[in-house]
Amino acid sequence: MTHAIDILSGHFTEDNIRRNFHENEEELSRFAQVGRARQLTHYSAPDFIKRMDDLGIDKVLIASLFTWSFFNQKPLERTFPQEVIEVSDLYPKRLYGLYGVNPMTATKGVREFEALVKDHRFKGIHIHPHGYNMPPDHAFYFPYYAKCQELGVPALISMGHTLDFMPIEHGRPAHLDRVALYFPDLAVIICHTGWPWVEEAIALAWKHPNVFIGTSAYAPKYWQPELVKFINSRGQDKVMWATDYPLIEHKESIDQIRALGLKPQAEKKLLGDNARRVFGFD
Repeated sequence: MTHAIDILSGHFTEDNIRRNFHENEEELSRFAQVGRARQLTHYSAPDFIKRMDDLGIDKVLIASLFTWSFFNQKPLERTFPQEVIEVSDLYPKRLYGLYGVNPMTATKGVREFEALVKDHRFKGIHIHPHGYNMPPDHAFYFPYYAKCQELGVPALISMGHTLDFMPIEHGRPAHLDRVALYFPDLAVIICHTGWPWVEEAIALAWKHPNVFIGTSAYAPKYWQPELVKFINSRGQDKVMWATDYPLIEHKESIDQIRALGLKPQAEKKLLGDNARRVFGFD
């Protein structure tokens, strides 16, 4: 029976993988540095769904990515909402969208996000703050947080170290402390495990009822021992599985999670139950 939910994935189509990676020298060089360029594989929608079925994955949330090149001052990765809509409409109970935030679009972006939630089953926002040179507690993000809280959907923020050549300081999980305080009814998800500030991420998740950790962008065999212990004990309700595909392959991630030796209940919560609760899936 399918159970797992990937709360943060990139798009999988041939056009998207080619545009954002194979033909994107800045991004491709970063994947190559960590030995990930060789696995940039694309799928048709039916093939991707079959792959989900084979791996026991119930749902995948695809980000309409909007990352910004710090040095070149232009979009780095760009997945348009319509690209997500085209595949999610084919499989409305399996594929969902996340709205990639460009803070410079101001209230126009907030209105677009609201329409996508109401009309196209988008399930939250995704923020990659590093390239914009704005920490996630910057005022420009607050209208998005307010709209998320109003709509009852989470905010996913890529934190910690970024693979790209961008300033790292904006990725400190502590930047989300004030966000969680100001928006107590907003689910705030610290993505990318918060590394190298994993303990800081754990401290926030343990402090705030509305803060969670997402495991995107890191292969489970490299997760910090503190995070694995947290997942397997007091934090078993606070961490959700994510891949940041195509950076981490779904099968690779699931196989490595199975090898962690987690308690069955903790593994089940990590892979699907926590996401089902936080995102309001039936």
